[in-house]
Amino acid sequence: MLPTLRPLLRRRTVLTGALSLGALAALGTPGRAWAAGAPEITDCDSWGARQPTSPVRVLPTSPEKIVVHHTATPNVTDYSQKRSLVLARAIQNYQMDTNGWIDTGQHFTISRGGYVTEGRHESLNSLLSGSETVEAAHCTGQNRVAIGIENEGTYSTVEPRAELYEALVDLCTYICRQYGIDAYQIYGHRDFNATACPGDRLYALLPKLRSDVAARVGGDPVGPMWTVLRPGDTGERVRILQHLLLQHGAQVPVDGTFGPATESALRAFQTRNETVVDGVAGTQTWNQLSTPVSQGAAGQAVRAMQGRLHSLGYDTPVDGLFGPGTRSRVTAFQKARRLPADGTVDARTWSRLLA
Repeated sequence: MLPTLRPLLRRRTVLTGALSLGALAALGTPGRAWAAGAPEITDCDSWGARQPTSPVRVLPTSPEKIVVHHTATPNVTDYSQKRSLVLARAIQNYQMDTNGWIDTGQHFTISRGGYVTEGRHESLNSLLSGSETVEAAHCTGQNRVAIGIENEGTYSTVEPRAELYEALVDLCTYICRQYGIDAYQIYGHRDFNATACPGDRLYALLPKLRSDVAARVGGDPVGPMWTVLRPGDTGERVRILQHLLLQHGAQVPVDGTFGPATESALRAFQTRNETVVDGVAGTQTWNQLSTPVSQGAAGQAVRAMQGRLHSLGYDTPVDGLFGPGTRSRVTAFQKARRLPADGTVDARTWSRLLA
């Protein structure tokens, strides 16, 4: 299916300084968006958002994950709702006027006082639908498949306020329920891109965040544990890497040898996706490469998964077609590894295939 609209998007740049807030006019009383079990979220119209410079792109698919950010702005002591509205407007102005984006980059923003505002237009409507995603500009390589949440402040050496954290738990819980996202699929920006975001202290809170959300929505909060591959490695794991690079448009031989051609292709992929460019397949690289596949899928990613299952003793034809037979072998592998036997090869199943 095609998206409803096509915009002009550019890459996200982390905010590194204080946003100019004093010049903004006072905003009116915010409107609220309500749904069963939803947190209070102030929509774009209610905080006085500018219109995008071109239409936002609404995709007819659900997101797969949540990415947590911090704004890298001062840890202010104004915890009022009015501050959250002024912040939303300042972020939009910065990202449109300085970064040149069509609109705010993230989907939602949480203020230091724990107030939630809509970021990019149509994010709230898409969330309420439970079946659409707004393409955003918060995390290179993930803007079509991940909901981005900005948290006001800088959390490199201090933790967020309890009010902000509780609002983050509430918002993530609702997003997971609406879209059927597992709690383990809550990440920090640095899990995908070469950045310090969301700060060491907030990043260290993510396991607790996943556990707190899982306590409400169910499921196992433990995420993928990736195998590191380096130049000189050989074997089926390297074949998986090569197949996944092919799936993402690279030109690389599938020979099971991590040689110069594979390293060159990997470095090019890392550059495009703004990960650490080191020629090593580590956490950021695997998080970017591990596209979920399920029954009905076809291509290099399916071939990679089938080849690995076959090498592990699951008699799987390696034809690149994810049919019922492949699904039965995937579920058997998942049961053996104590994973949810849902037949979908997501990041957690990919990581266990590599282990």
